Amino acid sequence: MTPTETEPRHWPTAEHEELFATIASLRTPEEARRFLRDLCTRSELDAMAHRWQVARLLDEGLPYLEVAKRAHASTTTVTRVAQWLRDGEGGYALALRRRRRRRSRG
Repeated sequence: MTPTETEPRHWPTAEHEELFATIASLRTPEEARRFLRDLCTRSELDAMAHRWQVARLLDEGLPYLEVAKRAHASTTTVTRVAQWLRDGEGGYALALRRRRRRRSRG
């Protein structure tokens, strides 16, 4: 085994922190779109957009089965997103609050 295979994987790494800082430095949705399109495959972007759709529907208070139906998602995906909403780092909750605030000003 190589040393990296035996060492525990730490979260977040310096590389993660650099990526987060870079994303936070983007000023507009267009800049974010361009950066993420260069960084991610279409499948990766689709998966992230799909999870975000599930999070938004859960935030509306819809039952899991209705979220799964509307988002064309498995109940496993809905449950996983719901767990992160409830017990995660707070990122979904923060983004959803800011989204609600923007929409109410709209």
